[in-house]
Amino acid sequence: MRKFIFGAGLAAALAVTTAFTPAAAQGTLRVALGTTLTQLDPALTTIGDEYVYVHLLFNGLSKINPDMTVSPDLAESWSASEDLKTWTFKLRPGVKFHHGKTLDADDVVATIQRILDPKTGSRARTNLGMVETVEAVDPLTVRFSLKIPYAGFADIFADRQTRIVAKDRIGTLSTAPVGTGPFMFKAWSPGDRLEVVKNPDYFLKGQPKLDAVTLRIIPESAARLAALESGAIDILWSMPYESVDKVKANPNLRADSVATPTWDGVILNNAIPPFNDVRVRKALALTIDKAAIVELALFGQGDPTFSPIPPSHPYFNKKLKFNPPDIAQAKKLLAEAGYPNGFDVPMQVPQEREQRVRVGVSVRDMAKAAGIRIEVQRVPFASYTANVAGKAQMYVDGYFARPTVDTAVYPFYHSAGSWNNQLWLYKEKRVDDVLDAARKTNDEKQRAELFGTFQELVEETVPSIVAYSAAHVNGVSKKVEGFKSTPMQWLELATVSIKP
Repeated sequence: MRKFIFGAGLAAALAVTTAFTPAAAQGTLRVALGTTLTQLDPALTTIGDEYVYVHLLFNGLSKINPDMTVSPDLAESWSASEDLKTWTFKLRPGVKFHHGKTLDADDVVATIQRILDPKTGSRARTNLGMVETVEAVDPLTVRFSLKIPYAGFADIFADRQTRIVAKDRIGTLSTAPVGTGPFMFKAWSPGDRLEVVKNPDYFLKGQPKLDAVTLRIIPESAARLAALESGAIDILWSMPYESVDKVKANPNLRADSVATPTWDGVILNNAIPPFNDVRVRKALALTIDKAAIVELALFGQGDPTFSPIPPSHPYFNKKLKFNPPDIAQAKKLLAEAGYPNGFDVPMQVPQEREQRVRVGVSVRDMAKAAGIRIEVQRVPFASYTANVAGKAQMYVDGYFARPTVDTAVYPFYHSAGSWNNQLWLYKEKRVDDVLDAARKTNDEKQRAELFGTFQELVEETVPSIVAYSAAHVNGVSKKVEGFKSTPMQWLELATVSIKP
């Protein structure tokens, strides 16, 4: 994220704004996003800006509420067998897709089978790997048979890529998407805007209140802020943290913030030196002041954490403490590991993600006191998957909130986890056992205890450094009524209205 550039930079930002300053039609909400959407097919979306669009057009079998609890959406109810391996979903009757087709079980089966097909390339396939079969029992009943017991199965269907699509429109999702959501696709101009309009047949009566929503793509952060200040847009989605105070000071705007499980951190490759030695990982951790990183990287808009489980979650282990750096102990561990004079190591940071660059620079400066000499290397974020993830010794990355604690930690920390094998290559049998046990119980107290133990083990073995859970902040015109930010970072607009 960039700081404001006055003079020519601000003039350029305002020039961008004037292209769309004229007032929009009454009942049309205008939202600014920073990155162009590359994918309209919900199963294939991968970035936050795309998730905003997905949430407007599509529904899942279940949905995530603002307090991160899960409730029915397209499914009106579900039940599980005693062994948690057979799950039956009853669909809400009378739901219409945007092109008029009535939702039925065959649409659900087609959606899930497509996600499970490796040829589709959906990231949601990882979270549905326990599915053995999915079948339509009758037009309004879907049955899943699982390979393993899985207590949180219904929650997965509230995620971004698992939204239900019409069986007869799968082939045109990328050009003429059709869903069941509160808004319908109207037009898409890549790099400029995406327009959606009210779904008059939405199954929740009285929603949406808006006539239309326009998502404007404005890459430059200064231009997005200028557009909000001028009234050219109504909501600045996921605003830069350094802009929060300026928005708060504007009498026509407000900064709407919410705690999230979205996290950033320093990824350490546990399979290659020097971070294959737990003593080295612990030494690095002992140099880190996470509270200071929250201030430096997020301008205070977040909270230190031990893992992807945020302090705002009921499973967060409050017994663990954020201790101050201990440089003497860090040096002792490095000497025991064979690095009495410290060591040099490169660390890649994504050059387009200034927040994560700030994390990397902060860690570099903190680690120096123990003799860990880090060379920060800015690389294009687009090259991370091919050249950095799972290969580099040390780099900065981060991940959006997941729909459940299991999906937030199992793929990342279990030795068989898909994200683990793309990130830190961490192996710890005690963690595997705890995560496996948590999947098999419906007892909330037991699950809380298991995930509490998981956090203790992660803090003990330091797979990597999860620095913080970041707040999600939207800049909002005071003309917008009924809007609240959500921990999943999409936009809830079905009950929003706007003053003329």
